Amino acid sequence: MANSIPKRILFLILTLILVTVLAFLAFSIIPGDPTSSILGLEASDEQIAALRERLGLDLPIWERYIKWISAFVTGDFGTSYNYDIPVAELLAPRVSVTLTLAVMALILIIAISLPIGILAARYEGGVIDKVLTVSNQIVMSVPGFLMGIALTYVFGLVLKWFTPGGYTSPDQGIGRYLWYLLFPAVAVALPKSAMTIKMLRSSILSQMNEAYVRTAYSKGNTKASTLWRHVLRNAMIPVVTFIAMTVADIVAGSIVIEQVFAIPGLGQMLVSSIGNRDYPVVQAIVVMIAAVVVLCNFAADMLYKVMDPRLRGR
Repeated sequence: MANSIPKRILFLILTLILVTVLAFLAFSIIPGDPTSSILGLEASDEQIAALRERLGLDLPIWERYIKWISAFVTGDFGTSYNYDIPVAELLAPRVSVTLTLAVMALILIIAISLPIGILAARYEGGVIDKVLTVSNQIVMSVPGFLMGIALTYVFGLVLKWFTPGGYTSPDQGIGRYLWYLLFPAVAVALPKSAMTIKMLRSSILSQMNEAYVRTAYSKGNTKASTLWRHVLRNAMIPVVTFIAMTVADIVAGSIVIEQVFAIPGLGQMLVSSIGNRDYPVVQAIVVMIAAVVVLCNFAADMLYKVMDPRLRGR
């Protein structure tokens, strides 16, 4: 594995560079001019030209990219066209909100999927397994945003456990802040939990057919003791790596679900910035999301090789 690590790191770097190129080009070649959103339609040609020069939009696209990426790698994401403040300063509080939501969703996924997946495998073919499998399929087929709408209706409008759209910042009370984020975290976590449950159940049942399980039975071990002492350790290898890969989906899902619950995170800022053609903000968010996806996949790949001895030499 040691020989493959430098190659994978090189591939990781090249992928991230390609992401920055695509993110920059995508918002540089689409029709429309951000100066129109800033100055309005009544602006004179002289005003537009002066603003384009100030923003660097009059430069060749390759020169703009070099200046942008050179600043980006140092943590300077540029200045927002719409707010006229540094993008990093604008996004910092929103990043913390999105990450808090994603971490809560990840904790819920682990807390929900591990016991249910083990329970379904333990009672394979029984009533419990059948009920869990059907419920799992239903939850897995529901998109996150639709799950969010359903939770908002049931727990917000009917049970009134929280006020829809009544986001509470950490400054107003950390308990109220986390309570409000709990419901969008559940909306993100449930579909991902269903996928993890299915994978864990399949992984456990696959391991139960291995030779070492039959050996454990021949030594007098019960099904339950074999499951907990031997099977679960091996069955968790693909599940742990799957959860690591899912982190990127959790972040992306959190950004989407923020729109349903009116949470001022990266998702809300991304949508408004696209509408305002605030390209520095959009580019920064897109690159951050893409970087999370690439890095999570890389980490999952490395984790799988570390956990599975059969792959350590590859």
